[in-house]
Amino acid sequence: MKRLAEDCFARPEDMISATEALDQIAKAATVVANVETSPLMLCENRILAEDIYADRNVPPADNAAVDGYAFVFSDYEKMPQKPREVAGRSAAGRPLATKAQPDEVVKILTGAIMPDGFDTVAMIEDITFTGEKVILPEGLRSGANRRRAGEDIRDRQLLLHKGTRLRPQEIGYLASISKASLPVFMAIRVALFSTGDELREPGEASSPGSIYDSNRYILASTLRSFGCEVTDLGILKDNREEVRGALAEAAKTHDLVITSGGVSMGDEDHVKFAVMDVGQLHFWRIAIKPGRPLAFGQIDGTAFVGLPGNPIAALVCCLKFVRPLIAGMNGGKHDPLSFQAKADFSLSKKPGRTEWLRGRYTASESAVGTVEKYHTTGSGVLSSVVWANGLIELGDEVSQIEMGDLVKFLPFSEMMR
Repeated sequence: MKRLAEDCFARPEDMISATEALDQIAKAATVVANVETSPLMLCENRILAEDIYADRNVPPADNAAVDGYAFVFSDYEKMPQKPREVAGRSAAGRPLATKAQPDEVVKILTGAIMPDGFDTVAMIEDITFTGEKVILPEGLRSGANRRRAGEDIRDRQLLLHKGTRLRPQEIGYLASISKASLPVFMAIRVALFSTGDELREPGEASSPGSIYDSNRYILASTLRSFGCEVTDLGILKDNREEVRGALAEAAKTHDLVITSGGVSMGDEDHVKFAVMDVGQLHFWRIAIKPGRPLAFGQIDGTAFVGLPGNPIAALVCCLKFVRPLIAGMNGGKHDPLSFQAKADFSLSKKPGRTEWLRGRYTASESAVGTVEKYHTTGSGVLSSVVWANGLIELGDEVSQIEMGDLVKFLPFSEMMR
Protein backbone atom coordinates (compact mmCIF):
# COMPACT_ATOMS: atom_id res chain seq x y z
CA MET A 1 0.00 0.00 0.00
CA LYS A 2 1.36 3.44 -0.90
CA ARG A 3 2.35 5.52 2.13
CA LEU A 4 0.85 8.99 2.34
CA ALA A 5 3.60 11.59 2.55
CA GLU A 6 1.69 13.65 5.10
CA ASP A 7 0.89 10.71 7.37
CA CYS A 8 3.00 11.26 10.49
CA PHE A 9 2.15 7.73 11.64
CA ALA A 10 3.36 5.96 8.49
CA ARG A 11 5.78 3.25 9.55
CA PRO A 12 9.33 3.53 8.16
CA GLU A 13 11.73 0.63 8.45
CA ASP A 14 13.17 1.72 11.82
CA MET A 15 9.79 1.93 13.54
CA ILE A 16 8.88 -1.05 15.72
CA SER A 17 5.51 -2.37 16.83
CA ALA A 18 4.09 -1.97 20.32
CA THR A 19 4.58 -5.69 20.90
CA GLU A 20 8.23 -5.50 19.82
CA ALA A 21 8.79 -2.53 22.13
CA LEU A 22 7.26 -4.35 25.09
CA ASP A 23 9.36 -7.44 24.34
CA GLN A 24 12.55 -5.34 24.35
CA ILE A 25 11.53 -3.66 27.60
CA ALA A 26 10.78 -7.03 29.23
CA LYS A 27 14.21 -8.37 28.24
CA ALA A 28 16.02 -5.28 29.51
CA ALA A 29 14.05 -4.85 32.76
CA THR A 30 16.15 -6.61 35.40
CA VAL A 31 15.54 -6.16 39.10
CA VAL A 32 17.63 -3.25 40.40
CA ALA A 33 15.81 -2.52 43.66
CA ASN A 34 17.48 -3.40 46.95
CA VAL A 35 15.59 -5.18 49.72
CA GLU A 36 14.65 -3.64 53.05
CA THR A 37 12.52 -4.69 56.00
CA SER A 38 9.46 -2.52 56.49
CA PRO A 39 6.89 -2.46 59.31
CA LEU A 40 3.71 -4.15 58.16
CA MET A 41 1.67 -1.00 58.80
CA LEU A 42 3.78 0.84 56.21
CA CYS A 43 3.80 -1.84 53.51
CA GLU A 44 0.81 -0.75 51.42
CA ASN A 45 1.72 -0.61 47.72
CA ARG A 46 5.16 -2.16 48.38
CA ILE A 47 6.50 -5.21 46.50
CA LEU A 48 7.25 -8.43 48.38
CA ALA A 49 10.90 -9.48 48.08
CA GLU A 50 10.36 -13.14 49.00
CA ASP A 51 7.65 -15.79 49.21
CA ILE A 52 5.65 -15.70 52.43
CA TYR A 53 4.62 -18.93 54.19
CA ALA A 54 2.27 -19.36 57.13
CA ASP A 55 3.69 -20.59 60.44
CA ARG A 56 0.29 -21.29 62.04
CA ASN A 57 -3.33 -22.13 61.34
CA VAL A 58 -5.94 -19.41 60.98
CA PRO A 59 -8.19 -19.74 62.85
CA PRO A 60 -5.91 -21.50 65.35
CA ALA A 61 -8.76 -23.63 66.75
CA ASP A 62 -12.35 -24.57 65.95
CA ASN A 63 -14.60 -21.66 66.90
CA ALA A 64 -18.17 -20.40 66.68
CA ALA A 65 -19.33 -18.51 63.60
CA VAL A 66 -22.37 -17.08 65.42
CA ASP A 67 -23.69 -16.29 68.89
CA GLY A 68 -25.57 -19.34 70.12
CA TYR A 69 -25.28 -22.64 71.94
CA ALA A 70 -22.70 -25.34 71.24
CA PHE A 71 -23.70 -28.97 71.54
CA VAL A 72 -22.73 -32.54 70.61
CA PHE A 73 -24.48 -33.48 67.38
CA SER A 74 -24.63 -37.23 68.07
CA ASP A 75 -26.62 -36.54 71.27
CA TYR A 76 -28.89 -34.11 69.43
CA GLU A 77 -29.63 -36.70 66.72
CA LYS A 78 -31.08 -39.09 69.27
CA MET A 79 -33.43 -36.57 70.97
CA PRO A 80 -33.55 -33.21 69.14
CA GLN A 81 -36.19 -31.61 71.34
CA LYS A 82 -34.87 -32.68 74.74
CA PRO A 83 -34.33 -29.78 77.21
CA ARG A 84 -30.59 -29.46 77.94
CA GLU A 85 -28.56 -28.05 80.81
CA VAL A 86 -26.27 -25.06 80.14
CA ALA A 87 -22.79 -26.10 81.30
CA GLY A 88 -21.13 -22.70 80.99
CA ARG A 89 -20.19 -19.84 78.70
CA SER A 90 -17.36 -19.47 76.14
CA ALA A 91 -16.42 -16.03 74.78
CA ALA A 92 -13.79 -14.85 72.31
CA GLY A 93 -10.50 -14.65 74.18
CA ARG A 94 -12.05 -16.36 77.22
CA PRO A 95 -12.47 -20.05 76.36
CA LEU A 96 -14.38 -22.43 78.61
CA ALA A 97 -12.23 -25.28 79.93
CA THR A 98 -14.75 -28.08 80.02
CA LYS A 99 -15.43 -31.37 78.26
CA ALA A 100 -18.72 -32.27 76.65
CA GLN A 101 -21.13 -34.25 78.79
CA PRO A 102 -24.28 -36.01 77.49
CA ASP A 103 -27.19 -33.65 76.84
CA GLU A 104 -25.33 -30.48 77.87
CA VAL A 105 -24.90 -27.28 75.88
CA VAL A 106 -22.56 -24.31 76.28
CA LYS A 107 -23.49 -20.72 75.57
CA ILE A 108 -20.95 -19.53 73.01
CA LEU A 109 -20.23 -16.17 71.41
CA THR A 110 -18.93 -15.47 67.90
CA GLY A 111 -15.22 -16.25 67.59
CA ALA A 112 -15.05 -18.20 70.84
CA ILE A 113 -13.18 -21.51 70.86
CA MET A 114 -15.40 -24.58 70.73
CA PRO A 115 -15.14 -26.41 74.09
CA ASP A 116 -13.67 -29.91 74.00
CA GLY A 117 -16.05 -32.40 72.36
CA PHE A 118 -18.67 -29.89 71.15
CA ASP A 119 -19.01 -29.84 67.38
CA THR A 120 -22.12 -27.87 66.33
CA VAL A 121 -23.69 -24.48 67.15
CA ALA A 122 -27.36 -23.45 67.13
CA MET A 123 -28.01 -19.73 66.52
CA ILE A 124 -29.27 -17.93 69.62
CA GLU A 125 -32.34 -16.57 67.81
CA ASP A 126 -33.47 -20.16 67.08
CA ILE A 127 -33.29 -21.31 70.71
CA THR A 128 -36.33 -21.99 72.96
CA PHE A 129 -35.95 -21.69 76.74
CA THR A 130 -37.78 -23.68 79.35
CA GLY A 131 -36.76 -22.41 82.75
CA GLU A 132 -32.96 -22.70 82.99
CA LYS A 133 -32.78 -25.26 80.19
CA VAL A 134 -32.38 -24.91 76.42
CA ILE A 135 -34.36 -26.58 73.64
CA LEU A 136 -32.50 -26.74 70.33
CA PRO A 137 -34.33 -26.21 67.02
CA GLU A 138 -35.08 -29.12 64.73
CA GLY A 139 -33.34 -29.71 61.40
CA LEU A 140 -29.78 -28.78 62.35
CA ARG A 141 -26.85 -30.33 60.48
CA SER A 142 -23.63 -31.68 61.98
CA GLY A 143 -20.95 -28.98 62.19
CA ALA A 144 -23.36 -26.12 61.56
CA ASN A 145 -22.02 -22.64 62.44
CA ARG A 146 -18.58 -23.99 63.36
CA ARG A 147 -15.40 -22.57 61.82
CA ARG A 148 -12.70 -25.21 61.65
CA ALA A 149 -9.05 -24.68 62.57
CA GLY A 150 -7.03 -23.79 59.47
CA GLU A 151 -10.18 -23.03 57.48
CA ASP A 152 -8.64 -19.76 56.22
CA ILE A 153 -4.90 -20.45 56.42
CA ARG A 154 -3.05 -23.72 56.98
CA ASP A 155 0.30 -23.99 58.73
CA ARG A 156 3.20 -23.96 56.18
CA GLN A 157 0.86 -22.85 53.39
CA LEU A 158 2.36 -20.57 50.70
CA LEU A 159 0.40 -17.34 51.14
CA LEU A 160 1.94 -14.79 48.78
CA HIS A 161 4.53 -14.99 46.04
CA LYS A 162 7.60 -12.81 45.75
CA GLY A 163 6.70 -9.87 43.50
CA THR A 164 3.19 -9.39 44.93
CA ARG A 165 2.13 -5.76 45.28
CA LEU A 166 0.67 -5.38 48.73
CA ARG A 167 -2.86 -4.03 48.92
CA PRO A 168 -4.80 -3.47 52.15
CA GLN A 169 -6.24 -6.98 51.90
CA GLU A 170 -2.79 -8.63 51.70
CA ILE A 171 -1.62 -6.57 54.68
CA GLY A 172 -4.58 -7.75 56.76
CA TYR A 173 -3.98 -11.31 55.55
CA LEU A 174 -0.39 -11.24 56.84
CA ALA A 175 -1.36 -9.54 60.08
CA SER A 176 -3.57 -12.57 60.78
CA ILE A 177 -0.43 -14.76 60.97
CA SER A 178 1.40 -12.24 63.18
CA LYS A 179 3.73 -10.80 60.52
CA ALA A 180 4.91 -7.53 62.08
CA SER A 181 7.35 -6.65 59.29
CA LEU A 182 8.08 -7.76 55.74
CA PRO A 183 11.00 -7.95 53.30
CA VAL A 184 10.10 -5.60 50.45
CA PHE A 185 11.89 -4.11 47.49
CA MET A 186 12.94 -0.50 47.90
CA ALA A 187 11.08 1.97 45.72
CA ILE A 188 12.48 2.63 42.25
CA ARG A 189 14.09 6.09 42.23
CA VAL A 190 12.86 8.05 39.21
CA ALA A 191 14.26 11.37 37.99
CA LEU A 192 11.59 13.30 36.09
CA PHE A 193 12.13 16.21 33.67
CA SER A 194 10.04 18.15 31.22
CA THR A 195 11.69 19.88 28.28
CA GLY A 196 10.81 22.95 26.24
CA ASP A 197 11.45 26.71 26.19
CA GLU A 198 7.71 27.29 26.01
CA LEU A 199 6.94 25.62 29.35
CA ARG A 200 6.08 27.52 32.50
CA GLU A 201 5.42 26.27 36.03
CA PRO A 202 1.83 26.54 37.28
CA GLY A 203 1.58 29.81 39.21
CA GLU A 204 4.17 31.63 37.11
CA ALA A 205 3.26 34.52 34.84
CA SER A 206 2.62 33.48 31.26
CA SER A 207 4.08 35.08 28.15
CA PRO A 208 3.20 34.96 24.44
CA GLY A 209 3.68 31.42 23.15
CA SER A 210 4.07 29.87 26.61
CA ILE A 211 2.05 26.99 28.08
CA TYR A 212 1.89 25.56 31.58
CA ASP A 213 3.67 22.27 32.17
CA SER A 214 1.08 19.62 32.99
CA ASN A 215 3.23 16.63 32.03
CA ARG A 216 5.41 16.49 35.13
CA TYR A 217 2.38 16.74 37.37
CA ILE A 218 0.38 13.96 35.75
CA LEU A 219 3.47 11.77 35.33
CA ALA A 220 4.76 12.27 38.89
CA SER A 221 1.37 11.34 40.29
CA THR A 222 1.15 8.29 38.02
CA LEU A 223 4.66 7.14 38.91
CA ARG A 224 3.94 7.44 42.62
CA SER A 225 0.85 5.29 42.11
CA PHE A 226 3.29 2.66 40.75
CA GLY A 227 5.18 2.86 44.07
CA CYS A 228 8.10 4.93 42.75
CA GLU A 229 10.11 7.55 44.62
CA VAL A 230 9.98 10.53 42.25
CA THR A 231 12.51 13.38 42.12
CA ASP A 232 11.02 16.36 40.31
CA LEU A 233 13.91 17.98 38.44
CA GLY A 234 11.86 20.65 36.75
CA ILE A 235 11.94 21.99 33.20
CA LEU A 236 14.95 21.74 30.91
CA LYS A 237 15.45 24.39 28.26
CA ASP A 238 15.90 23.46 24.61
CA ASN A 239 19.68 23.33 24.83
CA ARG A 240 21.55 20.14 24.00
CA GLU A 241 24.44 20.81 26.37
CA GLU A 242 22.11 21.61 29.29
CA VAL A 243 20.00 18.53 28.59
CA ARG A 244 23.06 16.31 28.28
CA GLY A 245 24.52 17.49 31.59
CA ALA A 246 21.23 17.19 33.47
CA LEU A 247 20.58 13.65 32.21
CA ALA A 248 24.11 12.47 33.05
CA GLU A 249 23.89 13.92 36.56
CA ALA A 250 20.45 12.45 37.24
CA ALA A 251 21.58 9.00 36.08
CA LYS A 252 24.21 8.90 38.87
CA THR A 253 21.65 8.81 41.70
CA HIS A 254 18.50 7.30 40.15
CA ASP A 255 17.37 3.95 38.79
CA LEU A 256 15.34 5.47 35.94
CA VAL A 257 15.42 8.83 34.17
CA ILE A 258 12.25 9.99 32.42
CA THR A 259 11.79 13.05 30.22
CA SER A 260 8.80 14.31 28.29
CA GLY A 261 9.25 16.12 24.99
CA GLY A 262 12.33 16.56 22.82
CA VAL A 263 12.53 13.05 21.33
CA SER A 264 11.12 13.76 17.87
CA MET A 265 12.91 15.20 14.83
CA GLY A 266 12.36 18.95 15.25
CA ASP A 267 15.15 21.55 15.37
CA GLU A 268 14.72 21.91 19.13
CA ASP A 269 14.30 18.21 19.94
CA HIS A 270 17.60 17.69 21.77
CA VAL A 271 16.83 14.87 24.19
CA LYS A 272 17.40 12.00 21.78
CA PHE A 273 20.81 13.29 20.74
CA ALA A 274 21.78 14.21 24.31
CA VAL A 275 21.10 10.64 25.38
CA MET A 276 23.20 9.33 22.52
CA ASP A 277 26.02 11.61 23.69
CA VAL A 278 26.14 10.09 27.18
CA GLY A 279 24.50 6.69 26.71
CA GLN A 280 22.65 4.69 24.08
CA LEU A 281 19.18 4.34 22.61
CA HIS A 282 17.63 0.95 21.97
CA PHE A 283 14.63 2.36 20.06
CA TRP A 284 12.89 5.69 19.72
CA ARG A 285 9.90 5.27 17.43
CA ILE A 286 6.96 2.90 17.83
CA ALA A 287 4.00 2.30 15.54
CA ILE A 288 1.43 3.58 18.03
CA LYS A 289 -1.07 6.38 18.44
CA PRO A 290 -0.80 8.47 20.49
CA GLY A 291 2.91 8.62 21.20
CA ARG A 292 4.96 7.59 18.16
CA PRO A 293 8.22 9.21 19.37
CA LEU A 294 9.10 7.23 22.51
CA ALA A 295 12.76 6.66 23.32
CA PHE A 296 14.08 3.78 25.38
CA GLY A 297 17.73 3.46 26.32
CA GLN A 298 20.24 3.79 29.13
CA ILE A 299 22.76 6.21 30.57
CA ASP A 300 25.70 4.51 32.32
CA GLY A 301 23.51 1.55 33.24
CA THR A 302 20.57 3.68 34.37
CA ALA A 303 17.38 3.11 32.38
CA PHE A 304 16.10 6.03 30.31
CA VAL A 305 12.66 6.67 28.82
CA GLY A 306 11.91 9.71 26.68
CA LEU A 307 8.16 10.23 26.57
CA PRO A 308 6.34 12.33 23.95
CA GLY A 309 5.67 15.99 24.70
CA ASN A 310 1.91 15.96 24.25
CA PRO A 311 0.32 15.24 27.65
CA ILE A 312 -2.08 12.48 26.55
CA ALA A 313 0.65 10.71 24.61
CA ALA A 314 2.98 11.02 27.60
CA LEU A 315 0.37 9.55 29.96
CA VAL A 316 -0.63 6.68 27.65
CA CYS A 317 3.00 5.73 27.00
CA CYS A 318 3.73 5.88 30.73
CA LEU A 319 0.84 3.50 31.43
CA LYS A 320 1.61 1.11 28.59
CA PHE A 321 5.43 1.09 28.46
CA VAL A 322 6.90 2.62 31.62
CA ARG A 323 4.63 0.62 33.93
CA PRO A 324 5.92 -2.81 32.78
CA LEU A 325 9.51 -1.49 32.85
CA ILE A 326 9.12 -0.44 36.48
CA ALA A 327 7.44 -3.74 37.35
CA GLY A 328 10.47 -5.58 36.01
CA MET A 329 12.90 -3.29 37.83
CA ASN A 330 11.28 -3.58 41.26
CA GLY A 331 10.54 -7.30 41.12
CA GLY A 332 6.79 -6.87 40.73
CA LYS A 333 4.26 -8.18 38.26
CA HIS A 334 2.44 -6.30 35.52
CA ASP A 335 -0.94 -7.86 34.89
CA PRO A 336 -3.60 -5.13 34.87
CA LEU A 337 -7.17 -6.28 34.34
CA SER A 338 -8.76 -5.68 30.95
CA PHE A 339 -12.08 -6.87 29.57
CA GLN A 340 -14.28 -6.83 26.51
CA ALA A 341 -16.94 -4.18 25.99
CA LYS A 342 -19.35 -3.35 23.18
CA ALA A 343 -18.28 -0.36 21.11
CA ASP A 344 -20.78 2.49 21.27
CA PHE A 345 -19.13 3.99 18.19
CA SER A 346 -17.79 3.15 14.75
CA LEU A 347 -14.51 4.18 13.15
CA SER A 348 -11.93 3.36 10.50
CA LYS A 349 -8.30 2.85 11.50
CA LYS A 350 -5.02 2.31 9.70
CA PRO A 351 -3.78 -1.26 10.19
CA GLY A 352 -0.18 -1.77 11.24
CA ARG A 353 -0.21 0.35 14.40
CA THR A 354 -1.70 0.01 17.87
CA GLU A 355 -4.03 2.78 18.98
CA TRP A 356 -5.50 3.74 22.33
CA LEU A 357 -8.67 5.80 22.49
CA ARG A 358 -9.95 7.49 25.59
CA GLY A 359 -13.09 5.63 26.59
CA ARG A 360 -15.89 5.74 29.12
CA TYR A 361 -17.19 2.33 30.14
CA THR A 362 -20.76 1.81 31.33
CA ALA A 363 -21.69 -1.47 33.00
CA SER A 364 -24.81 -3.42 32.10
CA GLU A 365 -26.78 -5.59 34.52
CA SER A 366 -27.90 -8.05 31.87
CA ALA A 367 -25.15 -8.11 29.24
CA VAL A 368 -21.65 -6.99 28.30
CA GLY A 369 -21.09 -3.33 29.16
CA THR A 370 -20.63 -0.62 26.55
CA VAL A 371 -17.83 1.86 25.97
CA GLU A 372 -17.99 5.18 24.16
CA LYS A 373 -14.97 7.06 22.86
CA TYR A 374 -14.11 10.70 23.38
CA HIS A 375 -15.19 12.89 20.49
CA THR A 376 -11.61 13.84 19.51
CA THR A 377 -8.29 11.99 19.50
CA GLY A 378 -6.08 15.07 20.01
CA SER A 379 -3.01 14.32 22.14
CA GLY A 380 -3.17 17.63 23.93
CA VAL A 381 -6.75 17.43 25.16
CA LEU A 382 -6.43 16.77 28.89
CA SER A 383 -10.17 17.09 29.40
CA SER A 384 -10.48 13.76 27.57
CA VAL A 385 -8.76 11.76 30.33
CA VAL A 386 -10.80 13.56 32.99
CA TRP A 387 -13.93 12.47 31.11
CA ALA A 388 -12.69 8.91 30.45
CA ASN A 389 -12.40 6.02 32.91
CA GLY A 390 -10.01 3.99 30.78
CA LEU A 391 -8.47 3.29 27.39
CA ILE A 392 -9.85 1.41 24.39
CA GLU A 393 -7.06 -0.65 22.80
CA LEU A 394 -7.16 -1.32 19.08
CA GLY A 395 -4.46 -3.74 17.91
CA ASP A 396 -2.24 -3.59 14.83
CA GLU A 397 -4.59 -5.82 12.87
CA VAL A 398 -7.74 -3.74 13.43
CA SER A 399 -8.89 -1.56 10.52
CA GLN A 400 -12.61 -1.10 11.18
CA ILE A 401 -14.85 -0.96 14.24
CA GLU A 402 -18.63 -1.08 13.88
CA MET A 403 -21.22 -0.21 16.47
CA GLY A 404 -21.64 -3.20 18.81
CA ASP A 405 -18.26 -4.82 18.03
CA LEU A 406 -16.35 -6.11 21.03
CA VAL A 407 -13.26 -4.06 21.89
CA LYS A 408 -10.60 -4.34 24.59
CA PHE A 409 -11.03 -1.91 27.50
CA LEU A 410 -8.35 -1.11 30.07
CA PRO A 411 -9.64 0.73 33.19
CA PHE A 412 -7.48 3.52 34.61
CA SER A 413 -8.10 2.05 38.06
CA GLU A 414 -6.13 -1.02 37.03
CA MET A 415 -3.35 0.69 35.11
CA MET A 416 -2.64 3.37 37.73
CA ARG A 417 -1.47 1.08 40.51
